[in-house]
Amino acid sequence: MTPTLFQALQAARKAKRPVLLATRLSDGAQALVGPDGAHGANLPEAVVAAARAALADDVARTVESDGARWFLHPHNPPLRLIVVGAVHIAQALAPMAPPLGFAVTVIDPRRSFATDERFPGVTLDTRWPDEAMAELRPDSRSAVVTLTHDPKLDDPALDAALRSDAFYIGALGSRRTHAARLARLTELGHARETLARIRGPIGLPIEAETAPEIALAIMAEIVAVRRRAKLVSPAREAA
Repeated sequence: MTPTLFQALQAARKAKRPVLLATRLSDGAQALVGPDGAHGANLPEAVVAAARAALADDVARTVESDGARWFLHPHNPPLRLIVVGAVHIAQALAPMAPPLGFAVTVIDPRRSFATDERFPGVTLDTRWPDEAMAELRPDSRSAVVTLTHDPKLDDPALDAALRSDAFYIGALGSRRTHAARLARLTELGHARETLARIRGPIGLPIEAETAPEIALAIMAEIVAVRRRAKLVSPAREAA
C-alpha cells in the first residue's frame, strides 16, 4: 500500500466515512472506493459496482473482471444502537445488540432509570436527548430507537435522527400515539416523506407482548432494514 493510499484510508476511518479497499490479486494494485464510487474512477465499472455492494453488505469478497481477480475489503464505521429511554424494553434490548455488532448507548436524564445496576456494561448518557444526540451525531451506521412515550424525551431525539443519516429510526407507541407524534414533528418542519422514515409502531409484527419479545421484534427489524430484507409490516402495507 502506498503512503498516499494509507493516509487516505486512515483519514476515512478517522472521519467515520465508509470506504472499501480494492486489491488486484495479480499485482497488488490498490484503490479506494466510497459508497458513491467516487474514489474508484480508475477501476473497471464491474469492480466499482461490486465494491459498493460489498460496502453496503459489510462483507469482504473476491470478484473477477476482465480476467483479473480483486479482493474487496470494506472498512465501515462501527454499527451503533442509540436507545432513548432506560426502560424495561431497553434492558432487554441492550444485551441483544452487541453480539450482532452494535455498540449500545442508552440516553435518559432520569438517573433513577439510567443506572449501572440496571444496565451493566452499557454506555449510559444522562444528558437530555437533544444534547446527547448533538454529540453522538447518528450516521449511516446508526440505528435510533425511542422508548419513553414522553414527548419531552422522544421528540428531540427523533427530530435529530430525522436530520441525520441514521439507517433506522423506530419509536415505541400505539398508532394513535404515533399519529400525535407525527403531528408534533410536522410542526418542527419535517415533511411527510421524511417522517415516513420512522418505524412506528416499532418492530416486526410478531405479536410481541413482553419486554423481551418487544426487544426481539425491534432488533429483528433493525437487522432486516440493515440487510435490506423485503419484510413489510401488514399495518404499514395497509396504510
